[in-house]
Amino acid sequence: MTRAALVALAALIAVSSPLVAQRAGKPPITARVVSNEVINLNSATATQIATLPGIGLKTADLVVQYRTKNGPFKKIEEIMNVRGIGEKSFLKIKDRLSVGEAKK
Repeated sequence: MTRAALVALAALIAVSSPLVAQRAGKPPITARVVSNEVINLNSATATQIATLPGIGLKTADLVVQYRTKNGPFKKIEEIMNVRGIGEKSFLKIKDRLSVGEAKK
């Protein structure tokens, strides 16, 4: 195998690794766990909210900030008041959301 082929193979393995891929001069890319668990918007952490399809940690943090500022969600549609979550995003995640009583 030529040196170029070995380098290409090593790059392919690094990029396709499901756990961590190192990038020159940049932080590692880590896999995000997505589950089918129903998320209670009134008690979930940002990490739990980030398991929703299409919702990253930054947007999940905004959901928690919104809840802190405005109080508990009364209906799941209120999540569309959070910057970064529009109707298309909501339609993808609505079956995974609840607004039951917040855990104390």
